[in-house]
Amino acid sequence: MSAASPAADDGDTPAAMPPGRRFEPDLRSMTRINLRPIASPMPLGFFTIAIASVMTGCLQLGLLGEAARPAVAFTVLPAFALQLLVSILAFGARDVIAATLMAVFAGSWLAYALIMFSGAADGLQVLGVFNLALLAFGALMTAVTRPKRALWFVIVASLPRWAATGLAGITGAEWLTLTAGALGFVVALVAMYTAFALMLEDMRSEQVLPIGRSGPAHFAVEGDLAVQLRNLERQAGVRRTL
Repeated sequence: MSAASPAADDGDTPAAMPPGRRFEPDLRSMTRINLRPIASPMPLGFFTIAIASVMTGCLQLGLLGEAARPAVAFTVLPAFALQLLVSILAFGARDVIAATLMAVFAGSWLAYALIMFSGAADGLQVLGVFNLALLAFGALMTAVTRPKRALWFVIVASLPRWAATGLAGITGAEWLTLTAGALGFVVALVAMYTAFALMLEDMRSEQVLPIGRSGPAHFAVEGDLAVQLRNLERQAGVRRTL
């Protein structure tokens, strides 16, 4: 029986083909990649950050009594589900930075709600360490989110609050708790503005309020379809491995 195959006669297969080795046909001409437009989930994510920050800030400032902790926990708990939804949609929209940030925010609200509702022993100290870990995460995220100024400003506003909340939980210093509460309102204002600006932009298909995109983030919004499809074959979900 001859070792030659029909494919060897058309010149596409090397002459010295190892015995038993199978070459697959080139499927590029038959491949189609479908893109599905979605509504931007980012305004929902930022509005959620704003509302949850206001609730936790009121508790830290003493505007709500200690007895209100379980109620605040229940109020913040939906933020976990909403931001998890935003993260999933952001992954589907091929925005790994926004998806990662929203997923971490979602996890932080869940941890806060469960600890505050359960009244677990040393819960504030645990949340203090957790917020310092978020501080390290946020510091790393600022290095990659600068072209996406909407995300960058929210992270920068969150950094001092994570620091104050973390140190307040570990040391028990009242002034740090009050500082963290006040910073929570700063985070809420920045997130509220960002959400509103992004929503206006999405509704009118043009920038209305300044957002400050630059670099790849600017070209992704202002560029043509060719820009959106650049290097698509190398993106996650298309390439063989993550």
